[in-house]
Amino acid sequence: MPEYPWPGWESDKDYGTLVVAAWPDTVRDLPLGTAVTGEVVDRAPFGVFLAIDHHPEAIGLAEITAMPRCMELPHVGEHVAGLVLWHADHNHQVKIKLTEWDEHADLLSSFADTIGQTVSGQVTKLTPIGAFVQVADCVEGLMRPEEFPETAVAEGQELMVTILDVDPERRRILLAAPNGR
Repeated sequence: MPEYPWPGWESDKDYGTLVVAAWPDTVRDLPLGTAVTGEVVDRAPFGVFLAIDHHPEAIGLAEITAMPRCMELPHVGEHVAGLVLWHADHNHQVKIKLTEWDEHADLLSSFADTIGQTVSGQVTKLTPIGAFVQVADCVEGLMRPEEFPETAVAEGQELMVTILDVDPERRRILLAAPNGR
């Protein structure tokens, strides 16, 4: 099996060797911040691999760590756009942040001026560290167990929460029951 197996590549083509040989040109032609487009050629639990348009020997990877929680990975065959974030020299991959993910990145920043406000939300998930509550489209916050209201909290439940803290860099919002418990 070649070092870089990709669906759709001819079995007699040593794609890994081509990627390694083209790597200096790939890095030169796709500097950080470059806008790229490409087709999703494979999905993995950690992200999607892209065939980058006009760079047939370049492997693009959009990792799930850069994806907003409310979104899904694009499907194989989808054409996507993004920006070059990094060049991973150890495995000759161009790390990419998809444009559609960037459009949701600023949603959290817009909540910075809502600290102290009480809003309605729906519990989306209960975990040992607390309850995740959707407070807006594509925006969830965490209510730690010590911040729960006196009544039991269940998935799907609508409740009022107070925004305690917004940290855009760590991509999190902390919530509490209004007026304490």
